[in-house]
Amino acid sequence: VEVAATGAAAELAAALDAVGGRRLVVAGGDGSVHAVVRHLHDTGALGEVGPVGLVPLGTGNDLARSLGLPLGDPTAAAQVALTGRAQGTELVVETSGERPAAVAVNAVHTGIGVSAALRAHRLKPFLGRLAYPVGAVAAGALGGPWHLRVVVDGEVVHDGDQPVSLVALSVGRTIGGGAQVSPAATPHDGLVDVVVSTSNGVRARAGYALTMLRGRAVERRDVARVRGRDAVVEAVDGDPFVLNADGELLHPRAVSSWTTLHDAWSVLVPREG
Repeated sequence: VEVAATGAAAELAAALDAVGGRRLVVAGGDGSVHAVVRHLHDTGALGEVGPVGLVPLGTGNDLARSLGLPLGDPTAAAQVALTGRAQGTELVVETSGERPAAVAVNAVHTGIGVSAALRAHRLKPFLGRLAYPVGAVAAGALGGPWHLRVVVDGEVVHDGDQPVSLVALSVGRTIGGGAQVSPAATPHDGLVDVVVSTSNGVRARAGYALTMLRGRAVERRDVARVRGRDAVVEAVDGDPFVLNADGELLHPRAVSSWTTLHDAWSVLVPREG
């Protein structure tokens, strides 16, 4: 076993380029998996590297939840990396012309979650760890509005007249360490779950957040959920918006289109039974 601890993009690239025919195991969270898959996709090696083992060591581990990997038990997760079965897994790739193209292994979303992260980043030098809950409260009360048009496989899901509080393209079931944005999502069917919430106002947004924790958010009347292969999110007012792809904040854009690649890479998951 060779362990490569990487702290910069160049170090990660060097480690991945040296994998050869050996089994690759990623010990980290969604951000670590995202960085690995993005490099392999950019270099054309994603389909050649073989099944990847994941040892969830992050704070959210949302992809690992949807894959059924052991959480909080690195030894059990390492055993899966040794003896698990290979499972083809989706990748969502931006097709808007950005270079290099953005990718998402678990979810890409915009709205309240991004607003909270941006506010927390500005407050962190003053509030430390308290910046995140304070940023979330501020986003819930003051974030937006976001007038976004959402189209899935050529069909308009939301025309943008009514502002949205969240738009998510989700391969996995959860975001933010367990918030169930789309409880029925699966990373293996070749489709992305697109969720649009128009829960506006402090009370409605708080209610939406609570039902996400309970796994009931998609049942709300102000939430739409569709599944498809291709999705486009566009600002009808031309005001650029920021996207969060697996925890990475992308630079603002006024339109963003994505496609789902079926079985783009392979992950080692627990054997059934």
